[in-house]
Amino acid sequence: MCQVEEEYHGPLLREELPRQCVKCKEASAAVVIRAGDAYCRGCFKEYFIHKFRAMLGKNRLIFPGEKVLLAVSGGPSSCSMLSQVQEGLSQNAHKKLRFLPGIVYIDEGGAVGQSVEHRRRTVEELRAVFRATGFPFLMVPLEQVLDLPSSVVLSAPGAPEQEAGAYKAAVDHFLLSNGSSGVTAGQQQETPPPEVQEAHTHSLQRLLGSARTLTAREELLNILRQHLLVHTARSAGYSKLMLGDSCTRLAVKLLSSISLGRGAQLAHDTGFSDSRYGDTILVRPMRDYSAKEIAYYNRMFSVPSVFTAGLDTKTADKSSIQHLTESFVIKLQADFPSTVSTIYRTSEKLQSCKGSASAEGDRCLLCVCALDTAAGENASAFSATLISEQLSQTKSPGESRQAPEWTAPASQCCSIVGGELCGNRGGGCCSSAKASESPPLRSLLCYSCQLTIKDMSSEEVLPQYILSEAERRLRRSQLREEIRDFLLEDEADEG
Repeated sequence: MCQVEEEYHGPLLREELPRQCVKCKEASAAVVIRAGDAYCRGCFKEYFIHKFRAMLGKNRLIFPGEKVLLAVSGGPSSCSMLSQVQEGLSQNAHKKLRFLPGIVYIDEGGAVGQSVEHRRRTVEELRAVFRATGFPFLMVPLEQVLDLPSSVVLSAPGAPEQEAGAYKAAVDHFLLSNGSSGVTAGQQQETPPPEVQEAHTHSLQRLLGSARTLTAREELLNILRQHLLVHTARSAGYSKLMLGDSCTRLAVKLLSSISLGRGAQLAHDTGFSDSRYGDTILVRPMRDYSAKEIAYYNRMFSVPSVFTAGLDTKTADKSSIQHLTESFVIKLQADFPSTVSTIYRTSEKLQSCKGSASAEGDRCLLCVCALDTAAGENASAFSATLISEQLSQTKSPGESRQAPEWTAPASQCCSIVGGELCGNRGGGCCSSAKASESPPLRSLLCYSCQLTIKDMSSEEVLPQYILSEAERRLRRSQLREEIRDFLLEDEADEG
């Protein structure tokens, strides 16, 4: 990440700008993105728009006439994404976008303790921005996540894989049928937000407040937000969900996810497309833009945005792992401008293992990614972590003699005192028998989500759709264990 034979003395001042644009060689430069990349106002706008179109055209994931839901939080990146879609669907666009957009905003004011009046003002500001686009939009409070169905944590069957020439054939058919984007101002629909009950707000705050650390609260909030976005897209008939994660944001997410034990899920969390939910695919078309580029574009071309407070607003750098990682990356980027791009290029090389989670029981109950806790090798990193945790919780025989009244934890045998073995020789220790009767919720989670739930004071405050789905999976697992001797093995079926 260090620059060889290059020196950086802070941002370039206006008088230090090159006299000419590096692209057109005629107009005066108005913005410097990187050292040596100076653009005039017109060329910078053309560069910014082309990068957005190129990201969508290179992946060819969104077909003509497809309904795409834009998740707009009011921040600079998501509002810039909305501006790019609006620009691509305008009448004077050189190459028009051909999908049907919609907008959704998740009101998270209840999670951060905002007043009803403050939340209403924020919603009104964003409603004015959304009305100006002419797109249909939804305003959904985060409290609605408490009433979701259990199907939101299931991976629905997606569309079959398209052939190599399917995209070009779909474009030709679309141009012959109507020849336009199909989006007009008359199609705008505004769905009024449902009334938020005070009891739901208290339940949401109690749920997030049960996490002892800000790191766990942020992870829990991200999970709940994603569940609500996917459910909203499914209910409204959208097959794609467009997120506004920038290159800087994804670089921070990559490093923080590794710190939180989500290394196996990095391809889903940072890639252009995320197909973990099957029928609803998450796409990130802003992942090529840095936060600096987005800030310059929004300022130069008056892209409106609305500030919304988060859980980490006005907190110290060391308040959470996510906030500390963000501070580290931003400060390092100021001294070494290739920091974010280097991390970003690493994320581009990550791929998920296909077919590793064919059944619903092979997926995490919260993040819906493939379980990374089923590694059977004794030499795996997960097994080493479990052994280290068990050894750190076990007391030495000397400590046991000094405290004869000590009671073993529920995870250990109640008869292990002074290093002696359990008296129950035939059927194992009593605590393990109880554990086999009622498997814990953590057995249905990946390693990172286990850490999040472990940091909560109680699992009973989780939303009902999560608890009911966990109960269903545990009953199904117990039933499968009971009839295991009568089932055919997979190897026999393949033979």
